[in-house]
Amino acid sequence: MTPSPDRWTRLVTRVLAPNPGPMTLDGTNSFLISSPGADGVVVVDPGPEDAAHLERIAGFGRVELILITHHHPDHVEGVDSLVALTGAPVRAWRSDLCREAAPLSADEEIEASGTRIRVVATPGHTTDSVSFHLPEDTAPGGSAAGGTMLTGDTILGRGTTVIAHPDGAIGPYLASLDTLEAFGSIPVLPAHGAMLPDLAATCREYRAHRSQRLDQVRGVLAELGAEASDDPALVEAIVDRVYGEIDPRVRFAAVASTRAQLDHLAGSAP
Repeated sequence: MTPSPDRWTRLVTRVLAPNPGPMTLDGTNSFLISSPGADGVVVVDPGPEDAAHLERIAGFGRVELILITHHHPDHVEGVDSLVALTGAPVRAWRSDLCREAAPLSADEEIEASGTRIRVVATPGHTTDSVSFHLPEDTAPGGSAAGGTMLTGDTILGRGTTVIAHPDGAIGPYLASLDTLEAFGSIPVLPAHGAMLPDLAATCREYRAHRSQRLDQVRGVLAELGAEASDDPALVEAIVDRVYGEIDPRVRFAAVASTRAQLDHLAGSAP
């Protein structure tokens, strides 16, 4: 069954891509941003190379601009097909992902589809991760103050984010949580999962989770009498102890996160 477009906020419609899985949850949320009455839409994350999904997006209205939160395939695989369908330019943090447009820059404000979109640099999940703040947006029944935040994979609708070492890193990720928390208790529109009501509270929960994981890794290092390093045997031993009976399909993600934690601890002051 083909998912239908789902209006999440005053400015944002979610089109769920048909790519569910252990890493993508229900699938990738492709977002369409448009002010009521505007001539055109902005697409955030076209998603996978799926013809029906991309045609649904293209059929929603004139695509004025395509924005990318980060380079992972489940977000960008369909970019060139959507460009072929719409002729829209593409902007991303990385220049190689851009099409007929300049790369994004931190704190840049884009005016498109009748509204303002602020670029918020949020590295950590990947080096090129960005979020998009919509200061004029409101969620149903929510406050008109503060807008909403599209977070890509920096914050998910459920569970926690993989730090994709070596591209991603714990230090920048924690700094990105600080950046996002400063926007206050506004709705979160993640690239996977459901909308969340409180960005600041979610950032605090994510930070507490990271702190707990780092403490667990420190505990295993003490138990083994080892120092933090990227030794494969050490990484596997920590994954076994910290993550327990993990789904084999996502063990690679636990390995990547563990390597990021060890890298962070190795670079921390004693």
